[in-house]
Amino acid sequence: MPSLFDLSGQKALVTGGSGALGRALAEGLIEAGATVAIAGTSDRTQAVAAEIGAVALLADLADRDALRRVFAEAVERLGGLDILVACHGEATRHTAEDFPLDEWDRTLEVNLTSVFELCQLAGRHMLARGHGKIITIASALSFSGGITVPAYAASKGGIAQITKALANEWAARGVNVNAIAPGYFDTPLTAGMKNDSVRERQVLERIPAGRWGQPSDLKGAVVFLASRASDYVHGILLPVDGGWLAR
Repeated sequence: MPSLFDLSGQKALVTGGSGALGRALAEGLIEAGATVAIAGTSDRTQAVAAEIGAVALLADLADRDALRRVFAEAVERLGGLDILVACHGEATRHTAEDFPLDEWDRTLEVNLTSVFELCQLAGRHMLARGHGKIITIASALSFSGGITVPAYAASKGGIAQITKALANEWAARGVNVNAIAPGYFDTPLTAGMKNDSVRERQVLERIPAGRWGQPSDLKGAVVFLASRASDYVHGILLPVDGGWLAR
């Protein structure tokens, strides 16, 4: 049974790898034996890569030329690609009636369009070899609309649908496409919510586990979806949410 989860010899690219969730996902893959490259935009990318033993790649994935360059660089430096984890993303908060359209456009470009193009690039590479694992990062807001984050909710709803669409086309050709849907996690992205005593109480009251998720809670899910243990798993959204969706 342990061999089903062994990623020794596997080569993985994790985007958003310098963020809290991306780092944990990359760490999980490394701990299971994979060689990992992390892509990010911040100065922390190189520091995080050095700390966890990954290859560092820098790119603004909202720039389509930069996205293609960093993908090619990842394949070259890793010597191939078996696993893609598309974890990058961003969110801004405004009421729906005042949400700026330039921020809407940016959010959809970063969170949805760039993920689709990365999946295309990885898919072509993996389909030519007859195997591969693509893991997108959806959200609790792939199932619900959230509050004051309409662009983020739209993008994560889109991630759910492209995950299924790609799985429909690629499953029979050896490529698994699945998504992890984190619930409410303790990260810098949710700091504003955690600092709002009313909103934090509302969130905790609905989580049966009684706590916010920690980034390390995602490691098991990503190793499962990246490994042979999930060879017959296609097109799922795997909630890691402390029971949020069950309430």
